[in-house]
Amino acid sequence: MKTTALYSWHEQAGAKIIDFGGYLMPVQYAGIIAEHRAVREAAGLFDVSHMGNFYVRGARAAEFLQYLTTNDVSKVVDGQAQYTLMLYPDGGIVDDLIIYRIDEQNWFIIVNASNCEKDFNWMTEHLGEFEGVTLENRTDELSLIALQGPKAMGILERVFPGAGLGNLRSFHFATVTFDGSDALVARTGYTGEEGVEICLPNGKAVALWTALMEAGREEGIQPIGLGARDTLRLEMGYSLYGHEIERDVNPLEARLRWVVRMNKQNFIGKQACEQVQIDRRRDVVGFAMEGRAIPRQGFKVFNSDRQEIGQVCSGTMSPTLQEPIGTASVLIDYAAAGTPLFVEIRGTLQPGSVRPLPFVHAERP
Repeated sequence: MKTTALYSWHEQAGAKIIDFGGYLMPVQYAGIIAEHRAVREAAGLFDVSHMGNFYVRGARAAEFLQYLTTNDVSKVVDGQAQYTLMLYPDGGIVDDLIIYRIDEQNWFIIVNASNCEKDFNWMTEHLGEFEGVTLENRTDELSLIALQGPKAMGILERVFPGAGLGNLRSFHFATVTFDGSDALVARTGYTGEEGVEICLPNGKAVALWTALMEAGREEGIQPIGLGARDTLRLEMGYSLYGHEIERDVNPLEARLRWVVRMNKQNFIGKQACEQVQIDRRRDVVGFAMEGRAIPRQGFKVFNSDRQEIGQVCSGTMSPTLQEPIGTASVLIDYAAAGTPLFVEIRGTLQPGSVRPLPFVHAERP
């Protein structure tokens, strides 16, 4: 099992540790509900150093990424990031990822922890078509810390005074110096709240984490585990690999058509997406239950006539709304908001209905 540079801090803080993506990671400290509310109301600090970190370099780097991903890389300027996907030729999703344009020939990429090796191998397979492009896996050398919440930017500016980070726009980033090392600070995150994700060398992670915790003490900052990270992202309707998106799911049937640029000349999986565009049969929707029964991934979903129409992708008890919520992949005829549905929970069909996403309108820049 791998550990992050912050593992000892998590242990000393009394975190409950689990195996996640091959890493020993904190799932909670004070408790998922308390941590969730800290992010919605004040600020939370996440260790997400298990995520994969790659560099793509070379004169044809942008061309390589344009072919490999679904979004339009040509629209990205220096200092800007972009959410995108990599697809297999049949349209199934390799992974969702964020790419960061340092300059035309240098790009930084963050991928999901559980897909890191697979993604690196997939990208390597296609390098031969783009002479001079190189790919580096820096995952074991870099740490990633996420600071999220309505008070996050004020805390950040206390740690980096005069750096102008408060002026960063959504999906833009800047490189600053922390304790003698470069740190990439990006206005991105997985909670829907204001905040940043900070990437820096492993040797500086504890110092930065400690500085942020100290700067946010009076604001009520809390360390946040993977449990609350999941409930936060689900309230916002954000996709998670292995749940809403996976190997056999086409993005046009998973609420991700907005990052699939069909007007691009070519990208891996385009032909499969063109076919689904003609004959789209499913979509991912949000839903809420009428009672207190909690839906879980894989539970079957039925219509009012008790016909099976899909299955649950993710489910939880929403700490903000205090009701069970989830996402489900259903037949397109049942995707409209307000449509009644039933989820089979412990052998009983429990009533609910489709809800518009996001479930929660969090504070955003």
